[in-house]
Amino acid sequence: MIYIYNDFGGTHTTALAAAYHLKQLPLDRKLTTEEILNVNYFNKLQTSDMGKLIFHGIDEDGHPVYTIGRGSSKVLIPGVKNLSMLLQEKYNIDERIIFSNTSPTVPIAMTFGGLFSRRLKIDSIGVPLLVKGAKQACGNILELVQHTKKLAKSSQEKIVVLENTRFKV
Repeated sequence: MIYIYNDFGGTHTTALAAAYHLKQLPLDRKLTTEEILNVNYFNKLQTSDMGKLIFHGIDEDGHPVYTIGRGSSKVLIPGVKNLSMLLQEKYNIDERIIFSNTSPTVPIAMTFGGLFSRRLKIDSIGVPLLVKGAKQACGNILELVQHTKKLAKSSQEKIVVLENTRFKV
C-alpha cells in the first residue's frame, strides 16, 4: 500500500500528516513551535515543487508515505489515479494506493501564512501565522491520518481517493 497526502502546496498540512502517519510527532497533545518547524519539508517546498511526489518514509506496517502539492489543479489527482490504474492493469501491479486530501484541515491562519512565507517570501509574517495555523489544525490532521489508515485497511479497492470533507475547519 502507498499513502499519498495531498493539498495545495504540499508543504504544510501534508508534511504534518506524513509526520503523524510515521509517528514522528506526539499523538497525545498539541504540538510545540519547535516540533512544527522541525517537521521534514514543513514550509520548505517551493512553487516549482508542486506536482512532485515527496517521499517521507516507511510506516510501521512497511508502507511508503508520500506527499504532493496539487496547486490549483483539479485534475492532478484524477490524472495520477488514472495513470496508476493503467499501470496496475497493464503490468499486473498489485500495490494499493491511498490518496488523502489534507486541504479541509487548513485554517485561515495557515492559508495566509503560506501566502506570506512561500509566495511573498515574508517569513517574519508568514512563519508565525503558519505555526499558529498548525497548532489550530494539529488535532484535525491527526484525526484525518487515523481515518486514512483505518479506511485504507478496511477498503478492498486498488485505489482510494479520500476528499476528507468531514474535517473541514
